[in-house]
Amino acid sequence: MKLVAICIGHAQRLPGKSYKTGIYKAPVNGQVLIDKVGLVGDAVCNRKHHGGPDQAILLEGSLTLDWWAAELGRDLPPGTFGENLVIKGLDNRDVAVGDRFHVGDVVLEATSPRSPCNTLTARIGDPVFGRTVLKSGRPGIYCRVINPGMIQAGHDVSYEFYRGERVPVAELLASMGQKLSEAETLRFLSAPIASRWRERFQPTV
Repeated sequence: MKLVAICIGHAQRLPGKSYKTGIYKAPVNGQVLIDKVGLVGDAVCNRKHHGGPDQAILLEGSLTLDWWAAELGRDLPPGTFGENLVIKGLDNRDVAVGDRFHVGDVVLEATSPRSPCNTLTARIGDPVFGRTVLKSGRPGIYCRVINPGMIQAGHDVSYEFYRGERVPVAELLASMGQKLSEAETLRFLSAPIASRWRERFQPTV
């Protein structure tokens, strides 16, 4: 695998919206620093739902983006979905919570799916795109930063499988709105999922 694009966004307004978003991202050249909360210089405008240590980096696999390009019938330049990194040879459907990506000294750990939101549907220009993402089983992958450092497009990426029970990121997304059994809930909670998702599965008192 190889890191083929690093994308950074600046705060901009969506057409017809009053709020600013960092979803408009474009590839950058040269080395970029990743710290514990993401790419240095990348805009995160809605911190209630985006960003933070467990959603520091959003990545997409090139195989998944190729599938989306065919599905949507248009080119998808790096950054179109608001992703920070594009990894050549990766299919998002294969990624489970806890899987790790090594890029030089940088280590990223998959934590959760990217939940489709109104900002994404507006960015793509399709009001039902959120439902399309849910049906596709190909969500973007949020990661936490285990080890920060410098990265650059063209670096090799090694992929390390999580050693515990595999909880595919796509399976987490498919659980939205579903009633889970106690066994399913405990299985999800046993994985190193993002804190926002962990709160969904914690039993209420």
